[in-house]
Amino acid sequence: MIDIRELGYFVAQAESLKEWQDYAENVLGMMTAEAPEGGLYVKMDERPFRMLILEGSENRYLASGWELASEEAFAAATADLDKKGVAWEAGDATLCNQRGVQQLAIVRDPAGNRHELYWGHKSAFEPFVSPQGVPRFVTGEMGLGHTVLPAPNFDETRDFLKNVLGFGLSDIMNHKPAPDADPLRIHFMHCNNPRHHSLAIAEFPVASGCVHVMVEVDSMTEVGRAHDRLEAHGVKLSATLGEHLNDRMTSFYMKTPSGFDMEYGFGGLQVDWDAHSAFEFTRVSVWGHDFSVGFK
Repeated sequence: MIDIRELGYFVAQAESLKEWQDYAENVLGMMTAEAPEGGLYVKMDERPFRMLILEGSENRYLASGWELASEEAFAAATADLDKKGVAWEAGDATLCNQRGVQQLAIVRDPAGNRHELYWGHKSAFEPFVSPQGVPRFVTGEMGLGHTVLPAPNFDETRDFLKNVLGFGLSDIMNHKPAPDADPLRIHFMHCNNPRHHSLAIAEFPVASGCVHVMVEVDSMTEVGRAHDRLEAHGVKLSATLGEHLNDRMTSFYMKTPSGFDMEYGFGGLQVDWDAHSAFEFTRVSVWGHDFSVGFK
């Protein structure tokens, strides 16, 4: 089984890199730099980047970067893909240089989501100094946060993520967008770290290629300060402040320049997987998180 350690990075596309730079620095409170081969690095910890934004004609999410522990783990992962008859593509030297990794394997799940399996990130371990005074983001062994991806062909995609990429089930929700509507499944999944979920899949299509990405800060004060910056810079709010029931994250949601949402939160659950029992939760949040604001 493939042993994914963390969500190391994501790649998105935007018509305007300047808009993403302003958003990253002035709202998220992150650092930016020019990426090799073009694009924008967004830095939130000691690594050179956790978000890579490429310029293009469409605002959308492009790929999720999943970290493996070693060259041996990478070789075992690609051998496992071959054994299971899963098509994959080796990243060339230019792509590996831009992503800052030793080797990279590109694979798509049945819903078409692009996953980049890699090992050996490159870093000079330059300190993170937020332009907005954010002390730190919660990353380390738990990666940048989590990503939620569309999976209209739900069963096939879930089985691939579980049986091929090796994700475990954290918990589930059967979301009813209206009282008389059929439920839409959302499954929350973890890899080999304590973060409650590094990936989730939702049983509906999303034009931007992603429902949302989550980043976590180390205090509720920093969530509040980010909310103030959102208002000051006129960024669209997608969901009001609230506390999720499953991972206990207190957060709000806002639009990114690439069209998907960014969840900005504090207090996410860290789990001992040997002691965890997966469950179905029947409401999104303990309090708050009014998503109707995103449609106004």
